[in-house]
Order: sequence, then C-alpha cells, then structure tokens
Amino acid sequence: MDWEAFMDGTLANIATLSKEIPDTVKGFNQMSAAAKKSGALDEKTKEIMALGIAIATRCDSCIGFHVKSLIRLELTRAELCEALAMATYMGGGPSYAFSAKALKAYDTFKGTSA
Repeated sequence: MDWEAFMDGTLANIATLSKEIPDTVKGFNQMSAAAKKSGALDEKTKEIMALGIAIATRCDSCIGFHVKSLIRLELTRAELCEALAMATYMGGGPSYAFSAKALKAYDTFKGTSA
C-alpha cells in the first residue's frame, strides 16, 4: 500500500464531499476539536485510543490520519508498538493485520524503515 498516495486521494475525496455538506463538516470539526482537547487525558493518549479504534474498525484512512497526528505529537516507534500490541490483543487476527498496516504507515510518514 502506498500510504502517501492513499492519503492524498482520501484528502481529495474528503474535500469534494466537504463542499457538498459544509454544515456537517463544521459540526464534525467542532466535535473533533472538543474531543482532542487535553483534560484528564492528554491529546496523545486520546490519539492512541483513536488509533486502536481505527484498527478495530479496519479503517485505513482513519489509521493514516491518527498515525499522522501521533507523529505530530512525537509518539515514538516503541510507544506505537506497545499500543499495537494492545490493539492486536483486543482484536485478534484482523487487528494484527491492521496493526501491521499502522506500523507501515508510521514508518512511511516518519520517513524511516524497520
């Protein structure tokens, strides 16, 4: 999977849809900002949770968005791998495969390789 091309296409598709449903997008963006706001849990913890849910629901674009956010929040590869171990434990075989995708996305967006 070419993560860069996939996410570019996803962003283009979202931009097209956003023009058609601007009020929904505005509401979604407000909800996103409110949910990510640091409180009892910091944004990084919340993004790790979101990545686990993205893996469980098998959402490639969600994995891409949350991995990019976690890189911005300076998640280390070791921290990611621990989170992926938990996602795999909770979700079994399908989550194992999607956790591997998330690791590849991290390496791609971070510009590293295993």
